[in-house]
Amino acid sequence: MAHESFENPSVAALMNEYFVNIKVDREELPAVDSLYMEVTQAMTGQGGWPNSVWLDHDRRPWYAGTYFPPRPSHGMPSFTQVLLALNDTWTSDRERVSESSARIMEHIGSRNELIIKSKSDFTKDEITFAVNSGIDSLSATFDPINGGFGDAPKFPPSLALEFLLRNQALQKLNGGESDFRINQMIEQTCNAMARGGIYDQLGGGFARYSVDATWTVPHFEKMLYDNAQLLSIYAHWYRLSGDEQALRITTETAEFLIRDLQTPEGGFAAALDADSIEMATGHSEEGAFYAWTPEQILEVLGTADADWVIQLCRVTPEGTFEHGKSVLTLHHDPDDWERWRDLRTKLLLSRETRPRPGRDDKIVASWNGLAIRALVDAGSICSRQDWIDCATRAGELLVTTHLGADLTHSNRLVRVSRDGKAGLHALGVLEDQALVASAFLALAQANGDDSWRILAGRLLDDIQDHFQQGSGLTDTANDVEPVAKDVAARQVDPTDNVAPSGWAATIDAALTYAALSGDTEMRAWAEKFIPALVPLVASHTRFAGWGSAMFVTWLDGPREVAIAGPSDSGFREILAQGTAPGMVYAWGSDQPLLQDRNIIDDHTTAYVCRGFVCDAPTTDLQVLKKLIGVFN
Repeated sequence: MAHESFENPSVAALMNEYFVNIKVDREELPAVDSLYMEVTQAMTGQGGWPNSVWLDHDRRPWYAGTYFPPRPSHGMPSFTQVLLALNDTWTSDRERVSESSARIMEHIGSRNELIIKSKSDFTKDEITFAVNSGIDSLSATFDPINGGFGDAPKFPPSLALEFLLRNQALQKLNGGESDFRINQMIEQTCNAMARGGIYDQLGGGFARYSVDATWTVPHFEKMLYDNAQLLSIYAHWYRLSGDEQALRITTETAEFLIRDLQTPEGGFAAALDADSIEMATGHSEEGAFYAWTPEQILEVLGTADADWVIQLCRVTPEGTFEHGKSVLTLHHDPDDWERWRDLRTKLLLSRETRPRPGRDDKIVASWNGLAIRALVDAGSICSRQDWIDCATRAGELLVTTHLGADLTHSNRLVRVSRDGKAGLHALGVLEDQALVASAFLALAQANGDDSWRILAGRLLDDIQDHFQQGSGLTDTANDVEPVAKDVAARQVDPTDNVAPSGWAATIDAALTYAALSGDTEMRAWAEKFIPALVPLVASHTRFAGWGSAMFVTWLDGPREVAIAGPSDSGFREILAQGTAPGMVYAWGSDQPLLQDRNIIDDHTTAYVCRGFVCDAPTTDLQVLKKLIGVFN
């Protein structure tokens, strides 16, 4: 619509004559997008982007739709016809407009009330049942041929995979029989994505989604939130299984994040565009930077090496993409890994001479929280302190630029920044507060620095003070103006979207904070939001993956580990290999978990408590491994 209608001078003139036109960046203002997308779904029965909503002077919606063509087609009116008809309605039938807006706002409010007034109690049996039902739900939609869930288009199921990985780890830790379905869903999906075109076989990193069921042709946009979450997935898969491909994808994805998305200020940019200039035509085309013809590979590598790569990566004369181009895949291991690495480097250097896709340099707080946690996970598991250092630097940017940038909200993040300047127009929403709190808690554990835990506590305190309504959590705070003036209940959505829901992320962060702090009140507060997620986890698991993963954490924990002794003893490195889903750990000094925890007989000593019941302290590494689920 941007090209067909908004850039058309006659359409623009009509829009400017009759309407006040506001274009919203939904990444910067997710609360605005969430409310009006719900409106569009309620009015039309479907949602999606572009999303066009017409509001009255109080920002109450009275008409909505998605795509409108420039000319009437397939029974749809043109955008111009819609504009003229709506102007007529506005000027001649204002009563109808008022009735429509009142009705839709009442619907939105009643839906939110149902969620925030859900029951506040639950049992362990209910959580266990929901988890088991969630596995059944995922298994029912699993694609046993291509991996993933459902049919095309296929999105990386990061949150569902995290749930499955935690469940598998807990089953192994408890000595139970492994569920072959879980193994299949994890291994087949992770392998298929890693070998497909959705993964950049030259530069690392994942595209947004695959347009086909086989993960071959992607929508080439690379998003920070996808790559952060998938970095965690492959690192956790490697930790659990020792799979060499998982290690390779972990390494290459971490390198991609740092090389291509890290900004000079230390944060991580939001995205790389799908389009770039095609040198042969001079036009911007999707995939121009990434796709190859056989002739282009031949020009870079020469006949013998080109033939080998063309066969290995399934590059065809017809092309698997467009204009005779193919997306490189790696459906089987090369017979000579050194040769592949050498030729991959040559192709990558050649690709760097092409016009690069644009980069969206804004720093989104919640997405950087995901990246920080992922780099801490991967860096700890793979013994890469440089990755942890990058995560720490990004955390420092969030503290210095985002936290308290609006002086009237000292414990609130601003959602976005750019070039080191905070975007004061967009205060953080629930997912920002919760996911950054989780990131700070990851930094506290990896660095042995309790100041990060204290910072996380500030964010969680702000959630307690301003993001509650009834017995539920809300996406926006009660101390900022609502999106529409007469919304009876602030926006509530416990389901996951492209990232964990703020609701589930809050519980996850609060449980971790409580375990690290010994704060039983914080744990009790977090647990009162669990019941609303039980039916989602049990029946709609693909849309509640983070809640499902958090349920497994709750079943296992808290599993608190404190290491008393020097940091170079080998005990701290073992902690990073622990797969116990409910584990938190502390080392260093001046942390709550380390109080009254002393070295025994001059040996580094581990203290492990589960569910507030402690085992005998141990100086034996093998005992610690068994207690925290180290299998490799």
